[in-house]
Amino acid sequence: MARKQFAHHEAVSAVVPGEGGYSAAVAVKALDGMGAPRFHKILDGQRFKTASDADDAAAVQLERLIDVDEEGVLKWESAAS
Repeated sequence: MARKQFAHHEAVSAVVPGEGGYSAAVAVKALDGMGAPRFHKILDGQRFKTASDADDAAAVQLERLIDVDEEGVLKWESAAS
């Protein structure tokens, strides 16, 4: 599990189980400890056979995450960067 901390939130690589395998995800939790983590599926359409493979893919994508706004919305670096 990879982690990144921002001004108001912490983001961690995560997985979401589903039919046919696992989806890569980023879980976001407020640093103040209030509320449950919010899961954002990433890499739409890609399924992984194992949770470990999905988490590895999520960790790679987490490196591209540049911010999480005050509402928990993910901000990604542009592809041109």
